[in-house]
Amino acid sequence: MHFELKEEQRQLADALRRWIERDYTFDARRAIVRSDTGTSPQAWSTLVELGLTALPIAEAQGGFAGTAADMFVVMQELGRGLVVEPYFATMLGARFLQLAGGQEEMLAQVAAGELKLACALGEPQSRHDLADIVTKASGPLDAAAVSGVKTVVLHGGQADAFIVSARSHGEQRDRDGISLFVVDADTSGLVIHDVRAIDGQRAATITFDHAPATPLGTPGAGWDVLEAAADYGAALLCGEAVGVMDALFAATLDYLKTRQQFGGPIGKFQALQHRMADMFIHLEQARSIALLAAVKADSPDVEERRRVVSAAKARVGEAARFVGQQAVQLHGGIGVTDELPAAHWFKRLTTIGLTLGDTDHHLRRFAAQPGFRDVA
Repeated sequence: MHFELKEEQRQLADALRRWIERDYTFDARRAIVRSDTGTSPQAWSTLVELGLTALPIAEAQGGFAGTAADMFVVMQELGRGLVVEPYFATMLGARFLQLAGGQEEMLAQVAAGELKLACALGEPQSRHDLADIVTKASGPLDAAAVSGVKTVVLHGGQADAFIVSARSHGEQRDRDGISLFVVDADTSGLVIHDVRAIDGQRAATITFDHAPATPLGTPGAGWDVLEAAADYGAALLCGEAVGVMDALFAATLDYLKTRQQFGGPIGKFQALQHRMADMFIHLEQARSIALLAAVKADSPDVEERRRVVSAAKARVGEAARFVGQQAVQLHGGIGVTDELPAAHWFKRLTTIGLTLGDTDHHLRRFAAQPGFRDVA
């Protein structure tokens, strides 16, 4: 797939990369990760100043009406820099608000960087099935409340509000009967257990006990919005993974050129050159299909969106595993140490692979799409 960056996209990517190289260095990131909150107010302010929080928001709410392809460019750079700020979680939450409609005030706050969001979707039993929901919604629309436990809520401990999926009616895995809500982080009935994940990002387990909630969209008919937002988020994660793999490939190539053994750089050995070539092929295939997913994430053709996003998430997941494992092996023992960025890139790739559906989940979803088993 041929994809040329627009001048505006190139300038935004360059500005973001310069900031990361200057102010969000690997050592600076390690200090942020080890802080109490695991994030940096200064870094968040910079993301806002660069216009990143406003990028996907409509102009009417103070944004730039950017597409998923525009977001792909941003996510690549954030992946290269291993940025741990709650950007992805907030942008995924904003997508829910956009698709549900009627949330102009909150979207304006997101664009201005005044509102951080987190999406409470997964549950202890659900694994990758977002329709597997036992969290309950009760009460009338003007006094709704949710009760249940949500797990691995990305940046849940740093959010000002949550997008929560809950069941209004139906059985546990029914797609009918799913409702979406907005729950303020400072409301009653919430217990938030915030932890640091293996990749340095923050995640939380949140217990809702009759927490006051504001309905988002049509009650009982939230599945279409939930699925579409999750596909958008998966496409963004594919973009981030490509950025991570880009950085990891470059670092590995540089290491092979400088590591001396038997009187010369180990990169001269043909066997290692072949492994680097295989890594490059995986990376470029992942880049192509991730770009396609970014283009189709906004598509009104639901079947095409599902098919392309799942194909991308599965292929990128396979490439990430291969590139990550090869990079660690080619670095040798230091490839898994905390002092080397390679280990952190690999951890981030691993976590991305498990977020919003792993490779096996998306392969099954791809195969379940209409036409896959049709025989001409």
